[in-house]
Amino acid sequence: MNVIYCEQGTIDWKRARIGIPTASNFDLILTAKGLKPSASQGKYLNRLCAEHYTGEPIDEGTNGYMQRGTGMEDEAARWYAWEHNAKLLKWGFCVTDDGRAGCSVDRVVGDDGLLEIKCPGIVTHIGYLLGGMDEYGLQVQGQLWITGRKWVDLLSFHPTLPKVVNRIERNEGMIDAIALEVGRFAALVEDGKRKLSDMRPGEVAFTDDEKTPF
Repeated sequence: MNVIYCEQGTIDWKRARIGIPTASNFDLILTAKGLKPSASQGKYLNRLCAEHYTGEPIDEGTNGYMQRGTGMEDEAARWYAWEHNAKLLKWGFCVTDDGRAGCSVDRVVGDDGLLEIKCPGIVTHIGYLLGGMDEYGLQVQGQLWITGRKWVDLLSFHPTLPKVVNRIERNEGMIDAIALEVGRFAALVEDGKRKLSDMRPGEVAFTDDEKTPF
């Protein structure tokens, strides 16, 4: 694993992710139920290849809840550190040794753990209080695969309601399935990048006699 130290949401972070499948989008590569190839693979592949071709991140748009999460993340991290007497570090963006997949890590916890922070609206947070946070299984297991860590504490933070902290341990069977399908998908992405590179207009050399004034 390699770590690119950058603040999430910054231009450096966005550029580090260009053309790379990321854990937050692993549900576009395989399904949480059954761990089968997702029907969304094609669209996601096209997006990653487009980013690589243009050299620019494709902004999917930022909604109010995403902005809320960004604004509250530090407060949530401070609450977790105090509540769990934990030492937290910021890493940024982590990539596999071959650079073909990556994940953003909100915080690193001690020697073995990660902290993934969610700051949803009140209705969603109540749902997490009552029913858990299973929808993030692929993301957190993907983080554990890429970083080699043992567990992720998945935190749903709301300033006026009880907090939700679910510890997710490594699921080796799920990690193996993620690694296999993401690896296969990443190979398709690399093939798409090569094809697009071959389509780039080449430089045409002219002699002085062939040059035409415009």
